[in-house]
Amino acid sequence: MPPQQPPRRRVPGPTRRPAQRPAARKPRPAARSAARPPRTIRLGRPRPRLRLVSLGLTLVMLAFTVRLLQVQAVDASAYAARAEKNRYLSHTLAAERGEITDRSGISLATSVDAHDITADPKMFTPEESKAQDAPEQAAALLAPILDEDANVLAKKLRTPKSRYTVLARRQTPQVWNQIKDLKSVYAEKARADKRNGGPGANVLAGVFQEASSKRVYPNGDLAAGILGFVKADGHGGGGIESMLDKTLAGQDGKITYAQSGGRRVPTATSSETPAVPGSDVELTIDRDIQWAAQKAISDQVAKSRADRGYVIVQNTRTGEILAMANAPGFDPNDLSRANAAALGNAALQDAYEPGSTAKVMSIAAVLEEGAAAPDTHVVVPNRLHRGDRLFKDDVDHPTWYLTLNGVLAKSSNIGTILATGQLGKTQREANQVLYSYLRKFGIGSPTGVGYPGETPGILAKPQDWSTSKQFTVPFGQGFSINALQAASVYSTIANGGERIEPTLVRGTKGPDGRFTPAPAPEKTRVVSEKTARTLAAMLESVVDDEEGTGNKAQIPGYRVAGKTGTANRVDPELGRYKGYTASFAGFAPADDPRITVYCAIQNPTKGSYFGGQICGPIYQKVMEFALKTLKVAPTGKEPARLPVTFEPREEPGKKPEKTAKPGT
Repeated sequence: MPPQQPPRRRVPGPTRRPAQRPAARKPRPAARSAARPPRTIRLGRPRPRLRLVSLGLTLVMLAFTVRLLQVQAVDASAYAARAEKNRYLSHTLAAERGEITDRSGISLATSVDAHDITADPKMFTPEESKAQDAPEQAAALLAPILDEDANVLAKKLRTPKSRYTVLARRQTPQVWNQIKDLKSVYAEKARADKRNGGPGANVLAGVFQEASSKRVYPNGDLAAGILGFVKADGHGGGGIESMLDKTLAGQDGKITYAQSGGRRVPTATSSETPAVPGSDVELTIDRDIQWAAQKAISDQVAKSRADRGYVIVQNTRTGEILAMANAPGFDPNDLSRANAAALGNAALQDAYEPGSTAKVMSIAAVLEEGAAAPDTHVVVPNRLHRGDRLFKDDVDHPTWYLTLNGVLAKSSNIGTILATGQLGKTQREANQVLYSYLRKFGIGSPTGVGYPGETPGILAKPQDWSTSKQFTVPFGQGFSINALQAASVYSTIANGGERIEPTLVRGTKGPDGRFTPAPAPEKTRVVSEKTARTLAAMLESVVDDEEGTGNKAQIPGYRVAGKTGTANRVDPELGRYKGYTASFAGFAPADDPRITVYCAIQNPTKGSYFGGQICGPIYQKVMEFALKTLKVAPTGKEPARLPVTFEPREEPGKKPEKTAKPGT
């Protein structure tokens, strides 16, 4: 252990404050951090989160892709159609209907500018129109102008999910002007209402028009039975309008365009297929002759208080129909006032028993078969018993001593029965021969004009003729014809025995202006020229001879051949005989035939009912007018007068020569 040293003596120095130890302070975080090593913060693993986000984005993109594929691929056409339906409108461009003219090019039926009144049903919804009952209000305003039922119009304006509807077709410009003025008034009211804080409802904003055409008949009821009419849908409803509808109608076009608010967007794309106009149709009709025929038959039907009547005028050399008039008629411009019974063409659609005008076919058969000659003697008693009936003529008379020419001139039923009985060794054979000639003349077959609704008539086969019918057929009862068939019979005789199929159309003129003539009519030899000339001379006796039944048909300066007819008429409602059919048929000039005229009047109830009395004058008026219109020269030579009667020999027990006696 080292020795202890004595303590050192301290020498006092300058006075100083004793050093003090600073008070302990709370370490700052930074100081502590600096004092201690930092703790490591580890982030979570990113891959699961990225996968989750990627999956979500993938699902979203997949949904968009599926929807895009559905819209652009699967349902592309449907969505495109829906978009097009909402934005684009398509409607038909009506083709201009062709004209119908007479043989000189005079218009009988034409088309004029008109308007189809259309609407956008969407613009009548409460949202668009600002009115809850816009369809009803608009319908009430339009109904009296369009002459339509307000309920029908309202129903069209309420068509769901539609942007287009037709309210009325083929309205005149005056109708559209009325609607346009009304639209202007309501548009101004809507603007004023909106300025005053109202909804500004306009119930006519969705009404529009499209250019169209309307069928017009400049001559009113002239030739209406031939022309027919056009229905509301623009197609023919009868006559030539129906018969040649495809030719006249042309081919409709189509236009598709973008629209906004019911109006066309001029800058948007559009497509259009132009309409092809219809062809014009030229008829064989002569307007002036048609007028004369129509006036004559209309006046007589009214005077006789008859059911109806018809007149046919035909060119004997060509078969062309120059006039076909019906009475009563109708005005195709205003069908609402037409009598339903007068619509159509009765001259072609009525089937009736012709009566004595048909005797010319029986006599033609007798002459052609050599069974008799014009001067053959026929003793005609007052009554003739055949089969189950007792036959008579239209008047009581003592025994007539007639030639075959006289039988025709005096229109003897009994004489005709006796003459046709010579056509065969037996009545059955005679019936068959007569039937064959009736068929050659066109009886029981359509005339060939192709007119809609034409009747071919009624002609039973000879084996089906009853006991009495086999004796009534020779004088025109027991079978039926139409008026054109009757006219064609006389034109056949006038044309030297050759039947030319009647024609009503001369040809058509296309949109390019090129005229296409109608096909040539068929021709059929019925009887020889000799027989036809003989018949023509015999028919002159009916008109020229004092004993003939047709002297009211005489025309100064012209030789006229004709035949009267008065037949019992079958009432279509009762189905039995009631009243008469009066008729007259003939041609002129008899020595050089140019024109055939046939007239028939059904059920005259006032005055005479004999064909020679009421149809003879019509024949005379129409024939004279036609001859002068066509500038046919008067006859230059006198006719050959054929004997009508003969003086019987007064030798007991000896029969007259060349005589068809009763019972033979």
